[in-house]
Amino acid sequence: MKIATAAFALVLAWASISSSVPPAAAQATAGAAAYEKSLDKVRREIDGLRQRMKEAEAREQTTLNRLDRIGLNQSLLRKEGRMLALQLDKNRADLEDARRRIPEIEARLAAERGALTRVLQMLAKLGRLGFARFLLQAPDLESLAVENKRLAVLAAAQNAVIEDYGRNLAELGRAAADLTAKEKETALLLGQASTKKAELDREAGKARGLVSQIRANKQSYEKALGELARRAQELQAMIQRLQSQDYAPPFTPIPLAERRGKLTWPTRGTILQAFGIQVHPQFNTVTMNNGVEIAPPAGDLTVRAVHDGRVAFAELFPAYGNLLIINHGDGYHSLYGHLAEFLVKSGEYVIAGQPVAIAGDTGSLVGISVYFEIRHQTKPVDPLLWLSRR
Repeated sequence: MKIATAAFALVLAWASISSSVPPAAAQATAGAAAYEKSLDKVRREIDGLRQRMKEAEAREQTTLNRLDRIGLNQSLLRKEGRMLALQLDKNRADLEDARRRIPEIEARLAAERGALTRVLQMLAKLGRLGFARFLLQAPDLESLAVENKRLAVLAAAQNAVIEDYGRNLAELGRAAADLTAKEKETALLLGQASTKKAELDREAGKARGLVSQIRANKQSYEKALGELARRAQELQAMIQRLQSQDYAPPFTPIPLAERRGKLTWPTRGTILQAFGIQVHPQFNTVTMNNGVEIAPPAGDLTVRAVHDGRVAFAELFPAYGNLLIINHGDGYHSLYGHLAEFLVKSGEYVIAGQPVAIAGDTGSLVGISVYFEIRHQTKPVDPLLWLSRR
């Protein structure tokens, strides 16, 4: 019968269209989970820095303490900038996904629009009159039951086509709304990142201004030297505590003592201050340097581990700025100060030449530099005798 044949053909056509429609939504990706983990880590670091800012504000208002607070605020701003960068990366990925989804949904809608058109055309042909004609023309009850079942399947098919079309149309609207919202959010994040960069630049200007005041005035400079001497004693006490910690690397490293004169440089730059007794050229003040100050080369602020070891300390330390200490075993430690950012954390094992930090000017009186020490049994030794010749 013509009506029954048309209905059955329509059911087959709908089945072929609906089976080609891809799943509506995918599971959350591993990338999204990694993003949340990274974001949570940065948030915890920001909370820790804010707590340290409060503690720093409660300390005595000395010149170096002011410099420490500026360094803490710089670290905080960098972490907040890092969080914004993570959010921007996620937003850009979401934007790309939204832009990809819209053409896919539109393609599905175009395919379903054809199926929907055929359904509506067939329904118009069938109508109530067509069904009444079919009832009158049915040769027997068995034929009537079979064709009635096919018409029921057709009714279900038409509803499914219409529902799928509506769902995809609604999904297209949501995708377009998501795209608009993400574009606005991304623009807002870019503005916040620009603001943070301006704040960081202002803090860097404050640090440079304070350092200039200290270096230009003999009384301020001598006062700062007195504070540095006290901080050096505190550092000595901490090194003594670290000396008692166990050192059990997961590998068998070459003893540092066998690498004398061959160690990797923490940064290849210019020596600003040497080890040992130093006399100020203008004020004639005498100081004892336990390490060396190295200005990193332009364009490369990477700080590298001089030898294999375990990170024993990675925090801001008064007057030394962000300070990293690596335990090399056999009583040897290397120290890296004035860092802008750590690339490793306490407890991690590192190998010679591995990037461990970014050079900065936190707590520095000479600008962007790396303060570097080597200690044996807590006593400082001349690092230049241990580093490879250049």
